[in-house]
Amino acid sequence: MLLLLVVVLGSTTIYYHMALTTATAKLNLLQQAASELQSRNTQLEQHFTFDSPPVNVSALGVDPVAIYSSANQSVVTIQGAKVATLLTIFGPQRSIESLSGSGFVINYANSYYVLTNFHVVDGTVNETVTFGDGDAYPAKVVGSDALSDIAVLSTNASSNDLNPLGFRSSSSLKVGMPVVAIGNPFGFLSGSLTFGIVSQLGRTIDYQSTSGSLSIADIIQFTAPINPGNSGGPLLDGSGGVVGITSAAFSGSQGVGFAIPSDTILRELPYLVAVGKYDRHPYIGIQAADMNYQLSQASGTTVTYGVLIQKTQSGGPADKAGLKGGGRLVNIMGQQYAVGGDIIVSVNSVRIVNYDGFSTYMERNATPGQTIQVGVIRAGNLQVVPVVVGARPT
Repeated sequence: MLLLLVVVLGSTTIYYHMALTTATAKLNLLQQAASELQSRNTQLEQHFTFDSPPVNVSALGVDPVAIYSSANQSVVTIQGAKVATLLTIFGPQRSIESLSGSGFVINYANSYYVLTNFHVVDGTVNETVTFGDGDAYPAKVVGSDALSDIAVLSTNASSNDLNPLGFRSSSSLKVGMPVVAIGNPFGFLSGSLTFGIVSQLGRTIDYQSTSGSLSIADIIQFTAPINPGNSGGPLLDGSGGVVGITSAAFSGSQGVGFAIPSDTILRELPYLVAVGKYDRHPYIGIQAADMNYQLSQASGTTVTYGVLIQKTQSGGPADKAGLKGGGRLVNIMGQQYAVGGDIIVSVNSVRIVNYDGFSTYMERNATPGQTIQVGVIRAGNLQVVPVVVGARPT
């Protein structure tokens, strides 16, 4: 028994010594590798600078602190109630939903108004506006346009609370320019500021209203984070001027925001105030798709840009002008298209790359009753077709 114990102890001592030797060897290797890495880093530092100073937003042409100090007093929280009647087993039951969003004060024709998104007040009653100092007043919708997601409200607020913001033309915006958004995310985080840059211009976006899915042309895309409740607040440029109305209506977006451009607002404002609506959106009556390589192959053409007309609205401007939709169905990556129709490649000699470009050009430059020259590829040849623009149905 004693001999067996000695053998076991001896074996344990030998195993421990071997394990210790192995661990020491591994440690030495690790220390050697670390030393080599440190030496390499020292060599790199002689050729490169690794300093990462904080971003100086003032160097980007914007001072968010100054903009917020000047503009926040003009931003309001808009609240309203949406009443709905539900059919239950006990008969019709009325439900009331409280909604909130943002808005801001403007001066038009020597009168004060509050601008916001249409979807903020869509179907609401008993609207109120609350200023940053807590003062609250009743408000009413003067005019609205679902197709641009704009609404104008009037209020009997005290003159001390009415500090209007000024506009800057959104045509001056370029991708990469800094912008600031102020609003009331989630309805209770009032007076919140976010900062970002313009990430693209001339987008066409769909959103849901009580009338169904609506398409809005010529939208600003930016990176300043916004959330539900921000809708209707101002988007400001580096000088603190309003270049758009922010919107959080577009679901599924992450890391991007959208805004109705100030040029659209200024174009519609006289109509919204005077007659309560804007009905001069251009319309030619087509269902279309962006051209791409796969569609060009399926269509038997070499044209890979432009707008493929899949269908024309019967009796609409495009139909009356003789523009043609597709007559043959193809399936491309699980999506069905009607090919063989006209491909719009220009309007008034301006190149059209995709549907965003077409919608933006039309919204900025065309009005109902105007004749535009639409360049199309038909059977491999360029033709120019005059089209009398109609008014977009509401």
